[in-house]
Amino acid sequence: MSFPRGSLLFMAAIACGLFIPPAAFAGQLPSGDGPAVELFDGHTLDGWVQYGGKARFAVKDGEILGTAVAEKNNSFLTTRKDYGDFVLDLDFKIDGGNSGVQFRSHIRPEGGLQRVFGYQAEIDPAAPSKIGSIYEEGARGWIHDLRDTETGRRAASAFKAGGWNHFRIEAIGDHLRTWLNGVAITDFHDAQTKSGFIALQVHAVPKSEGQTVRFKNIVLHEISLP
Repeated sequence: MSFPRGSLLFMAAIACGLFIPPAAFAGQLPSGDGPAVELFDGHTLDGWVQYGGKARFAVKDGEILGTAVAEKNNSFLTTRKDYGDFVLDLDFKIDGGNSGVQFRSHIRPEGGLQRVFGYQAEIDPAAPSKIGSIYEEGARGWIHDLRDTETGRRAASAFKAGGWNHFRIEAIGDHLRTWLNGVAITDFHDAQTKSGFIALQVHAVPKSEGQTVRFKNIVLHEISLP
């Protein structure tokens, strides 16, 4: 018996304990969700483009590997396509530094570069209570910061330092939600931006380099609202 390629990826992820099915989260996917879109094919960076700094992005062992270089600008590997209402699932592993997942984001000219701005689900192993909180890169800064809250403490407890973690990010209308390893983190409303690209961040590290962040199983469902 043969299976579609996407099914094989999901089966492998489940076997490794990385993929968390929708039923593990609060509520099911909204009605009218589209088919799964694999944003990363596991072999190439086709469909992605880099903006901002000069961090190195490469494909290694079926993962997107981002490696920091000493510089002052954040680096972003962005999808070429914009997405509005969606549910995004991915796995990440970080060994230091700082990262995040941009969504509904855009670029603008700034300082001779194309500056990325927009929503970011935070990934900071040095401050795990902020993981899953929402920062608006290049704009308002922290707009939903859950550190020093009970939710932030749950995020810190859920984070697997040095291991693989699962993010779910929902942006449906003005309702933004995140989960970390099945634990509900962000849940708030903000109507600032309705669509934009997805991006993977390697944060600037002005005095050192070599920190890495890895991403895999990047799957998105577009949502058709009534």
